[in-house]
Amino acid sequence: MARRLRQIIRIDEEKCDGCGLCVPSCDEGAIQIIDGKARLVAERLCDGLGNCLGECPQGAITIEEREAEEFDEDAVVEHLRADAVEAPACGGGCAGSMVRWLEGDETDAASSGPQPSQLGNWPVQLTLVPVHAPWLEGADLLISADCVPYALESFHSDLLTGKQVITACPKLDDVQPYLRKLMEILRSREIASVTVARMEVPCCAGLVALVRQAIEGSGRSIRSEELVVSIEGRQLAPVDA
Repeated sequence: MARRLRQIIRIDEEKCDGCGLCVPSCDEGAIQIIDGKARLVAERLCDGLGNCLGECPQGAITIEEREAEEFDEDAVVEHLRADAVEAPACGGGCAGSMVRWLEGDETDAASSGPQPSQLGNWPVQLTLVPVHAPWLEGADLLISADCVPYALESFHSDLLTGKQVITACPKLDDVQPYLRKLMEILRSREIASVTVARMEVPCCAGLVALVRQAIEGSGRSIRSEELVVSIEGRQLAPVDA
């Protein structure tokens, strides 16, 4: 691949905290979170226009002029195509990722005993959720950061009751395929509402940015809400997402 002097992004790993806010802003999928840091995965995927600059709260991304591979639109198309929207099969068809409805039990708030599960769908991890899963149609969708159920003791009764849930981690997972899949879900299914539940830590704000962009990209008007959970396990005041 030919190299020439051109503008291209530079990511300062010392400043980067891996929040992932820059990832969905790159339409070419040139940035990914790898080992907890934002990284340029290939020079030829970066157009050097800097759409990601304003998304970094740490100021870790800048534009520099240096010798780099030329921007390759065909490579971008192939790169985006490789990040399949549909979840890959697990070992040729994993029974554990089979799409199914679950019957959540009625919660007795007055009971002092163990509270029943309110989980009404499977799978729950965004990578494994098929775009056309039947439980998505008409759903009040809860998109939860992976850590929220661990921190919030009342997750099932307070957040999950009456909702279908999808989980994701904006810091450790590859966010660009998430954005494309969420846009496709919101575009192709009649989603009634979206609630985003995240932790109060800064990196978790990337999940809110991801959902906002997915709603905008879907071309639909979908009611949304953001819920923040503290690391001490308190549910903080709702925020308009």
